Amino acid sequence: MRRLNQAGWRVIVVTNQAGVARGLYDEAAVERFHAAMNTALAAEGARIDAFYYCPFHPEANIEAYRHPNHPDRKPNPGMVLRALSDFGAASGEAVLVGDRDSDLRAAKAAGVRGYLYAGGDLDRLVRDILSREAQPATAP
Repeated sequence: MRRLNQAGWRVIVVTNQAGVARGLYDEAAVERFHAAMNTALAAEGARIDAFYYCPFHPEANIEAYRHPNHPDRKPNPGMVLRALSDFGAASGEAVLVGDRDSDLRAAKAAGVRGYLYAGGDLDRLVRDILSREAQPATAP
């Protein structure tokens, strides 16, 4: 994260949270976890600029979170599109790094370049991405 921050990239998390829909934890727990992530990252000189999460799932145990195909649930692009809009970025100014095919499908649906993280050295993947991608126009 620090490498991306230093390069002028905004770091935004988009995550499905089916555990909320299944009643394993609530949205407040998701938000506490995100805050704890940023606290830990700050100790390392890094930050995540925004978190977007989708608590909806077609097989939710909690009725309020049951949705057959919520536009925010990856592989749908809703969270990615909202992040682009909220930060005034064009799809060509963004990349998505994900560890699942659904992440890459969400990226493609939003017109964003997607990169698969298959495990291993994440910093190496980030360095490779930064060497291929132009600096974003929306850098802080």
